[in-house]
Amino acid sequence: MLRDWNLLSDDVQLVLSQAAMSRAAETIAHQAELLADEMETGTLCDRGGPEALRLLAAFVRVGGQETVAGRA
Repeated sequence: MLRDWNLLSDDVQLVLSQAAMSRAAETIAHQAELLADEMETGTLCDRGGPEALRLLAAFVRVGGQETVAGRA
């Protein structure tokens, strides 16, 4: 197992970075949707947040799909 990022090739670093960013974006989007659901069920105070959170989730997901190869 490699323990130093710099020992990885540039291509491998790029693939790993893109995968990490994609996973992070999906995690943020999923958490936003869960929070929106909690507001809708009354568990948390709703101050107009569910739709804004769903918009954030959609925005994060779309942004993650527009990653261009060669850009981290």
